[in-house]
Amino acid sequence: MESRHRRSALTLSAVAALVAAAPLLTACGDDAHPGAAALVKGDRISMAQLQSRVGAVRDAQREAPQGEQMIKQSGKLTRSTLDGMIRERIVEQAADEAGVGVSRREVQRIRGQLETQAGGSKQLESMLLRQQSVAPRDIDDRIRMQLLVEKIAKAKGIDPTSPQGNQQLTTELAKVSKSMKINVNPRYGRWDTGRSTLTGAKTPWLRDLTGEAADRAQAQQL
Repeated sequence: MESRHRRSALTLSAVAALVAAAPLLTACGDDAHPGAAALVKGDRISMAQLQSRVGAVRDAQREAPQGEQMIKQSGKLTRSTLDGMIRERIVEQAADEAGVGVSRREVQRIRGQLETQAGGSKQLESMLLRQQSVAPRDIDDRIRMQLLVEKIAKAKGIDPTSPQGNQQLTTELAKVSKSMKINVNPRYGRWDTGRSTLTGAKTPWLRDLTGEAADRAQAQQL
């Protein structure tokens, strides 16, 4: 009797463990991709990749002056980071379809200009960390993405400086994303195909890397 009871308990424990694990195994709709934060065109963005990107930002924030305040202001960092990682893949696909690219020399040229405007490399790193939660190691990638978006806009006849520029870009990039079969782990939300973003995210495709827009917004609040 005791042996039978023990076997039943073990069986129930095993079932409970499988039920608990099921969301992780099926979160992206594909048992062949466990541990994925998202699937994009069948390629996964792993939990480890996402955690590495988030960890780099948190480490930089902890070392920065007013780091605790930065951490509080970026409470949804994991979700916004995943949103950005998915967007990077959409931009790469859109750039490939539009036949545009960005060289390392272009990235370094723009970075040099941004550093001059910010007052130095450390100042640029601090500004982007504070305003956009970009880790120092990821600045070149962020600049490259911005340049690609600008070139995609130009190829599509979109004026990125116009009020409707971001909306037109969203529409164009949403068309690209629809064919990419984006599937997000439910713990991070759902991919909104129409707006081409994670549910709840409101990040524009074109972002001000100079910090001028953020400074103006802050001045208006004073």
